[in-house]
Amino acid sequence: MLQNHDKDYIKRVNTALKYIDLHLASDKLSLENVSRIALFSPFHFHRIFKIIIGETLNAYINRKRLEKASAGLIHKKNCSINELALQSGFSSNSTFTRAFKKFYSVSPSEFRKKHPHKFSKIGIVESKKGQEDFMLEAYFCNINNHLDWIKMNAKIEIKELPELHFASVTHIGVENIDKAFERIIKWAIPKGFMQQPETRLARIFHDSFKITDADKVRMSVSVLTKNEVLVEDDIHKTITKAGKYIVGSFEVTSLEFEKSWSSLFVWMHDNGYKKADANPFEIYQNDMREHPEGKAIVDFYIPVK
Repeated sequence: MLQNHDKDYIKRVNTALKYIDLHLASDKLSLENVSRIALFSPFHFHRIFKIIIGETLNAYINRKRLEKASAGLIHKKNCSINELALQSGFSSNSTFTRAFKKFYSVSPSEFRKKHPHKFSKIGIVESKKGQEDFMLEAYFCNINNHLDWIKMNAKIEIKELPELHFASVTHIGVENIDKAFERIIKWAIPKGFMQQPETRLARIFHDSFKITDADKVRMSVSVLTKNEVLVEDDIHKTITKAGKYIVGSFEVTSLEFEKSWSSLFVWMHDNGYKKADANPFEIYQNDMREHPEGKAIVDFYIPVK
C-alpha cells in the first residue's frame, strides 16, 4: 500500500500517475520527462516508482496503454485496430500488435473476435457446434439475473453532476483497503470534516476490474465535502468530471459490491447507454459498521455519454 512509504515521495508519485493518465496517447512519457514532473532525478524516480507502485515506470505505462486499447477493442466496435493503437500511445500498428500479443497471448484481432460480448444482446459466446442454444440460454439467464438484482436492490436515476472535488489517498489493489479508509479518516477528523453532515467517504476507480488484475487496480479512497480542502503529503486532490451519470443507490453487504457493480453495468447496456471516458466512483451514505445488518448504503456512479 502506498501509505507505507515516505509521504512526500507518495505525493510526487501521485503527481506522476495523474500526468501519465492524461498523456497515455502522447510521446511525453519518457523516464526523463515523467521524473521531471515528479521532481526526481531519473535514476531516483525509477527506483522510487518501482518501490511504491510495484512495477517499473515502463511496465506501468505499457500496461496502461494495452488496457486502454483492450477496452477499445471491446467497446469501440467501429474503431479500427490501427486507430486504437494510435489512440493508446503506440507509434504503429505493428508495434502495438507485438506488445499486445506478448501481454495477452493473442493478437488484437483475435482478442476482439473471441472476447465474450457479456453485455451485448446480439453477442454470443463462441462455442462448439450444437452448444450455441445452450450458451445463448445461459447468456440471457445471466443477463436476467443481473437485471433482477437491480430491480430488487437498487434505485436507478440519471443525473447531471457538476465537477466534484475530493481529498484522496491512493491505494493499489484490493488488499488492505481498510487501511486506506483509516488513513483518510485520520487525516479528515482533526480538520473537522467528519463532523460535518455533508461529508461523505468515497472510492474512485482509475482502472476497471474487467481489464486490470485486481492486485493492480488503482483507486482513490476519498473524502467528499462542500469545503475547499488544502491537501498535503500523501493526501492529494481528485476531481471527477462533470456530466451525465447513471446513479445506482444500493443497500448491500461488502460481499455484494461486485454483483451490484456488474448488474449496474448490465442495466447501462440494456438501456442503451454507453460509458463515457471518465472514472466510475462510489459515495457512501453511512458507516456500515453501525448498520444493524452490516450493510453499506452507497451510491454507485457510472459516467455515460
